Amino acid sequence: MNSDNRHNGSRNITISDIARELNLSKTTISRAISGKGRIGEATRKKILDYIKLHNYKPNVIAKGLAQKKTFNIGVILPADANLTEIPFFQNCLMGICEAAAGRDYDVVVATATEDDITFLKRLIDNQKVDGIVLTRSLVNDLPVSYLKETGIPFVLIGSNEDDEIVQIDSNHTEGCCELTSILLKSGIKNIALLAGNQNHMVNRSRYAGFLKAYEDLGIEADDSIIFPDMNNNILIQRAVGIIMSKGADCIICSDDYICSRALATLEEEGYSIPKDITIASFYNSVNLENHNPPVTALKINVKELGITAGKTLINMISGEGIEQRTWVNYEIAIKKSTS
Repeated sequence: MNSDNRHNGSRNITISDIARELNLSKTTISRAISGKGRIGEATRKKILDYIKLHNYKPNVIAKGLAQKKTFNIGVILPADANLTEIPFFQNCLMGICEAAAGRDYDVVVATATEDDITFLKRLIDNQKVDGIVLTRSLVNDLPVSYLKETGIPFVLIGSNEDDEIVQIDSNHTEGCCELTSILLKSGIKNIALLAGNQNHMVNRSRYAGFLKAYEDLGIEADDSIIFPDMNNNILIQRAVGIIMSKGADCIICSDDYICSRALATLEEEGYSIPKDITIASFYNSVNLENHNPPVTALKINVKELGITAGKTLINMISGEGIEQRTWVNYEIAIKKSTS
C-alpha cells in the first residue's frame, strides 16, 4: 500500500507521518502548523500543501498539552430554573455550542445556585475548562466573585455593575422603557407591573426601564399596583386581584412565566383581554405567541446571546481583543393583547 492510499484511508495521519513522508523533523512540522518559530517560507508551503491534500487534523489532546489548554469551555446553568425558564437556557446553550464547535472547542455543562457553586469549583479545581460562561446575573453574585478570585477567563450573559466583567446582554432597561412608553403614549394610563425576583439583575433592569418611561414622560407611576418579587403563582393571583380591584388599564409582566400565570388568573376570573384589561410582557416566548390573543412583548434573540458569549470567551482565551460589553438587539412586537 503506498503512502497516499494509506493517508487517504480512515486513519488520521500524525505529525510523525508527515515528518517521515517529507523527510523533515517533527519540530519543523509543528512550527509550520502552529505558525510559531522560524521556518523557511518554501518549507512552510510544502508542509501546509501536504496537510491540505491529506486532510490532516491535529489531535486535540496533544494540541491541548502543547498549548496548556483543555479546549473545553464551561457553561454554568442555574439549577433552580423553573420550567418556563428552561427554553431560554437551552437556546443560550445551543448558541454557545455552535460558537465553540466553530473554534474546535467542546462544551462542559454544570449547574449552580445563588449559594451553592460546588460544581463550578470542581470544573476549575480539576482544570477541566479554559474558561466559563455564566448564564444568569445575580445581585449578590457568588459565581462571579469566585471566578474573579481564580483569574480564569469568564463571560457573563446578563448585566453587572462591575465594569471589569465582560458582559453580553440585551439592553433590558432601554427596551422595557421603550415598550412602556409606547403603551403610555397610546392612551393607556394606569399600568400595573408584576416584576420578578429582584435578586436577578435582569428583573432589576426591567423594573428600572418601566420607571424610566414614566419619568421621561413626566408621569407618576402608581406604587399601589407595582408588585416586585412575584416568585410563585399564589403571589401572582393575589396581585392580579388587587390590580383589577383598583381599575388598572394594563398589566405589564416582567417575564413570560409571570405573564402566563397572570393570563390564566384573568381567564379563570372571567376577564376578557383586551376588552377588560390589556396585558404585555417584558420577555417573549412561544407560549405567549400562541396565546389568543397574542401578547405584546419584547423579543430577544436568545441564541444570538449564546453565540456572542461563546465567541467572546474563546477570543479572551486566545488573547484576542474583545468588547467589554456587547448588546444584542431586541425587537418590540405589538400584538392584540394591547390593542
